[in-house]
Amino acid sequence: MPDVKELKSLADAAVAVLQTGDTREKATLGRAVVALWNEGGFGEIGTAAPPDRPARPELPALRPPREVPKRKITAAPEGRIALLHALAHIELNAIDLSWDMIARYTGHDLPEGFFIDWMKVADDESKHFLMISDRLEDLGSYYGALNAHDGLWLAATETAHDLLARLSIVPLVLEARGLDVTPAMIEKMREVGDDPSADILQVIFDDEITHVAVGKRWFDHVCDREGKPRVETWQHLVRTHFRGGVKPPFNIPARELAGFAAAFYVPLGEEYLAKQNGGNSA
Repeated sequence: MPDVKELKSLADAAVAVLQTGDTREKATLGRAVVALWNEGGFGEIGTAAPPDRPARPELPALRPPREVPKRKITAAPEGRIALLHALAHIELNAIDLSWDMIARYTGHDLPEGFFIDWMKVADDESKHFLMISDRLEDLGSYYGALNAHDGLWLAATETAHDLLARLSIVPLVLEARGLDVTPAMIEKMREVGDDPSADILQVIFDDEITHVAVGKRWFDHVCDREGKPRVETWQHLVRTHFRGGVKPPFNIPARELAGFAAAFYVPLGEEYLAKQNGGNSA
């Protein structure tokens, strides 16, 4: 792991995190970068070219979704381990997506607040990954023990060329989806007596509200700067770049806490349901 104090700019530090393959070192380096920035340790944001793909360990093997273990919350540990492993994989990707956001868009005439916000998101994602990794070990497993899939990084590749597209998909589709599904997972974990895992999921849920808010704030900023209508632009970019569809039901109160109004996503949810119903009736 590089010495964080030898990194000359925030952009260089972001690339260093992306190029760190060991998962705990990646998370720890990212947290050290944020701490050093908060202490005034970097002279500038700078510019640096991020890698096309972040460094990754040999495990987990990246397989098609059908070859990833089923995630079912039961009193037996296997299903909970599969769920936590999948969440750890999501959080690892979220670390890299946050640092890629910082490195990739340094040349887009964005204010310092943009980079500060995404550092805070990156720091939260590192915290989440380490918490889940520790919990997996408590349960007799570890991150890398099961297969995972590569869908999240494909979303990054799909939107690398367009800041508005990246903001539309990563925080405002993928992270917002976490607001919809996590409360039920928390409840189920408590039902089976796994309060430690439920407590971790609660921390993640609370932080995700702020992450969606960050994405929405900077999406609005870029739309306004470019004179683009917010709702129509988001819907067009999601239809163009996100293949999975925007799936209801939505946790509207949590999304509203993040400043993400139903006018954006409810019409796409209705489109999703119409396609599903059409497919079922064929």
